[in-house]
Amino acid sequence: MRYTVSPEVFKLNPQLQFGILIGKDLQNTPSNLDDTARLRSAESLIRQLIPAEELRNLPTVQSYRSTMEKAGINPNKYPVSVEAMFKRVLKGASLPDINAMVDLCNAVSLENQISLGGHDLRDMPEDLAVRFTLGTEKFLPFGAVEYEVVETGELVFTSGDIVQTRKWIWRQSELGKMTLDSHDVFFQLVGYEYLPGSPLMNALDSLEELITRRFQGQCQRFIVHQHNPEIEFSL
Repeated sequence: MRYTVSPEVFKLNPQLQFGILIGKDLQNTPSNLDDTARLRSAESLIRQLIPAEELRNLPTVQSYRSTMEKAGINPNKYPVSVEAMFKRVLKGASLPDINAMVDLCNAVSLENQISLGGHDLRDMPEDLAVRFTLGTEKFLPFGAVEYEVVETGELVFTSGDIVQTRKWIWRQSELGKMTLDSHDVFFQLVGYEYLPGSPLMNALDSLEELITRRFQGQCQRFIVHQHNPEIEFSL
């Protein structure tokens, strides 16, 4: 299977780096006490590190918002998923317990202040791409049973003509959500540098350890950038 980021995406920001992990044969479970404790600890870390009034000045949030604006997406109306998660936590609320895979992905996202999405490959049979829509795509909103049409020229993450995430990294589909029956998962992280100590590298390291130890699976790892815009992986 191929994953491609179109050249137009890198024109928005040449520094974009997409960290990809392919988790295979994963054994997801309900969250245990340690899983929940890690998520709550990550929430506490965000409250300690980020004053609510400074959220938009956070470097990663600024970069995500800038890229969205260049793509014609209003980040105030369609906030990046990780920014929306920060806002919820900074208001004092806790993220819901869903299952171990979802909860620990949220923890890693908070710990590293980075966008992280997990998608069940069972629902993604065609090649994957981050690109602008052509007008033939459709999207199944979370919790919905009917598809909605996606307008031409929207930046999305897609499998064939089925959109997995709308408005770049705003909202994921009902298709591909991680459940207790998810065994093969495509993890997509978005950062701006891949260096030791960077949020992207730290998050990938943490997630790879979870894939192999917590979920007893196998892992393939890739970095996609403007000079390496396409990868191919086995299922």
